[in-house]
Formats: sequence, C-alpha cells, structure tokens
Amino acid sequence: MWDGGRRSPLAQGRRVAFGVEEGGVRECAGARGHACPRRVVVPGRSAGGRCEECARLDRAHSVAADRVADDPRPYRVYLAWFGPGLVKVGITAVERGSVRLLEQGAICFSWLGSGPLMAARRTEELLRAALRVPDRIPYTEKRAVRAVLPATLEERAAETGEVYRRAVELTGWPESLERAPFRPVDHVGAFGLAGAPAAVGEVGELVAGGAVSGELVAAAGPDLHLATEDGVIVLDTRLMRGWRLVPAGAGAPDPLRPDDPGAPRRPSRPAFPVRHFKAAGADGPRQDGLF
Repeated sequence: MWDGGRRSPLAQGRRVAFGVEEGGVRECAGARGHACPRRVVVPGRSAGGRCEECARLDRAHSVAADRVADDPRPYRVYLAWFGPGLVKVGITAVERGSVRLLEQGAICFSWLGSGPLMAARRTEELLRAALRVPDRIPYTEKRAVRAVLPATLEERAAETGEVYRRAVELTGWPESLERAPFRPVDHVGAFGLAGAPAAVGEVGELVAGGAVSGELVAAAGPDLHLATEDGVIVLDTRLMRGWRLVPAGAGAPDPLRPDDPGAPRRPSRPAFPVRHFKAAGADGPRQDGLF
C-alpha cells in the first residue's frame, strides 16, 4: 500500500521502482495500528522502524517475546531451514497455518508437534538447551545463503530431518504436546527462487533522495530480489516503513502502474547503500561493509 491508498501488486517480472523524498526523514511507524504520538525520527538501518517506546508497546502482547502466558489457542512447534547450516525452532498459532514460515522466508520446514502455548514454549526451550537450535536467525544470514541452496527438495530437507530425528529422541517433552510426523514443506517455488539468479548483496538502508529500480525475480518473507545493473540486490521491505516514498524520478515509468509493454526492460543501479555478500564458507555467511 502506497500513500494515498494506491496498491502495487507484486509478481515476478514486474518492475519495482521508487524513490525517497529529497530532504525527508524516517519517522517511527507506530505500534499496533496507532501512529507514533511523538513522530520520533528513527535510524534508516532499523528493520523495525520504531522508536523505543513504540517497540515496547508493539511487543507488549507478543507471544514471540514471551509476554503472553494465558493464550488459550493451540500452538504448533516447527523446525525451519533457511539454507545450509541455518535451522531454527519456533512456535506459531495453529490457526495461522504456515503463514509465519512464509513471513520469515523459511525455505523448508516441518512441524514438530502441537498443544497448549506453555507446552509449545517448553518444547522450544528443550531444543534450544539440548540441541543448541536457535529460535532466531538474522535476516542477513538468511539472504547470504540463498545463493547456495541445494537443487532438490530431498537435499533441502536433509538438515531439518536430522534435527527432527535428534529432537524426538530427547526426553522431557511436555505430555500435553502431540508430536507430528516429519513432513517437510518446501517454499522454493512459492518464493520464486527456483532457477532465480543469486543475489550479490542487500540494501543496507534507505536514504533521503535515493532511489531503486529493478525487475522482481523472487520474493522471500519481507525480501524482494531485484535485478539491477549491479546484479540481483535484496531489498528488505521493512526498511521502507516511515519514509515518504515518491515515484522513481522524472522520465522513469511509474512504479505504481504496469510497465509499458513496448518499453525496453533495462534494470538500473540502486542509489541506496548496498552490502555485498561474501561467499558462504565454513564460518557462515559474512558481508562487506557499506561502500
């Protein structure tokens, strides 16, 4: 949704282009549907885009932040895989289905079990303590390994399956949690990553007067993979919160309307700071500094 109520649906091959108002600042996005009462200016690199007060309010009723203990809804525990060496454990309400996994950009996942909220939390903690499986993985690491995803579902599900096998052998599972069989679900097709060119870097932040333009080749969680002159660059759409966005520049096709079928497809160079990915190695993915 853009200012003024205009919507811009996304699809592979669609041109994505916009700029940030010259001289503008990024204001706090507010919390729980309410605008920030102080309109605090927040850093461009903040994925949350909220001031400290609004961030606390936003997480005040967050299950993920362990702020809720009496939610009567049933919950599921899951194992999610984001790329080689990146498996995490998490919980989500049964009624949400796999939406949480899509939001996080999980390449492959499997349910571990379902039950009351506190049982799901205890299971999550059991895996963290006994198997050292994290419950959070930074998005920068997720993005860097998408370039080296295995080609087949069996390969992509292998690490998750191994963690699942070790998890079900543990003692101390809550009795009220009903275990689920290992059934990997793959999102490579849903994200458009099958056959997509590998990303070479990510937008570090948006800046006033900057712009970006590229062809959408894939989308995983909040990330748009855009083909530009410098290769495929990942744009975290959460970085857009709080900025006043404008069309991409005089003479450029309006990013809010379909491309002119007769216009040549020519990707342009992003004018925001970009971190270039280094090859993922034994120590995991690493990024260069901003340039």
